[in-house]
Amino acid sequence: NYLHDAHIRFALRNDADAICEKPLVLNPWNLDALEEIEEETGKKVYNILQLRVHPAIVSLKKQVEKESKEKKEKYKIDLTYITSRGKWYFISWKGDINKSGGVATNIGIHFFDMLMWIFGEVRHYEVHYSEPLKKMAGYIELEKAEVRWFLSVDSRDLPEIAIKEGKRTYRSITIDGSEVEFSGGFTDLHTVVYREILGGKGFGIEDARPSIELVYRLRNIKPVGFNDRVHPLAEVKLNGK
Repeated sequence: NYLHDAHIRFALRNDADAICEKPLVLNPWNLDALEEIEEETGKKVYNILQLRVHPAIVSLKKQVEKESKEKKEKYKIDLTYITSRGKWYFISWKGDINKSGGVATNIGIHFFDMLMWIFGEVRHYEVHYSEPLKKMAGYIELEKAEVRWFLSVDSRDLPEIAIKEGKRTYRSITIDGSEVEFSGGFTDLHTVVYREILGGKGFGIEDARPSIELVYRLRNIKPVGFNDRVHPLAEVKLNGK
C-alpha cells in the first residue's frame, strides 16, 4: 500500500534490507525509484509472495510446465475470490482507493501473481464490471491460459454453499473445469519465505513487478461491460439476472 514505499525507503536509507508484504507498492514507477535506492545503498527489498511456495501451487506449476509442451489450446481458468468485509473495512485506509488500490490490488494481487508465475506473461486484459473498492470482474489472457476473474468483499456475493456452511470467505480456482485444491497448507508459508530470504534467496522487486503493473492497469481502465469473456458472477451483475 501507500505506506510500504515510505517504510521501505526508510529501511534502505538506514542500511537495512526491507521485507515487505504485498502489494509492495501501488504504482510501477514506485518500483523504479526503489530499484535506484537499492543500487545507491547496496541493500535489497524482498517481497512476501507466499503462494509461490505453497506445495499445491508449486506442484501445479510443474504439472503445467510438463503438460503445456504438448497442449495446443490454452488452459481455461475461472478465479473467484469473495471475502466478506464489514463497515470497518471501508472506514479504514482500505476504503481509500489512493491508499489501498481497491480490491484488484488489495486482495487480487496474490492470485494474479500466482497465475502469471505459472501461466506466463499477460497478453491481453480487460475489466467488465467495477466498483473498485467493493468488487471487480474481468478477463486476462496469459501465455498459457485464459482467465475469467471475479473479486469481491461483499458478503451478498457469497454462493449458497458458503452461506450454508457459515463461511465468510469463498475461494475457488478451476482449471479446465477442475477445482484446484489449495485451501490447506497456508500455515507455514511465511516461515518458508523468511527462511529463503535469510538463506540469500527470496523474491525481489522484479518478481513483484508483473502483478503490480497488471493491477495498476486494471484499476485505471474503463470497464467494457458484457461480452463472451465475462465471469459468470459478473454476468449476473451486468445483465441483472
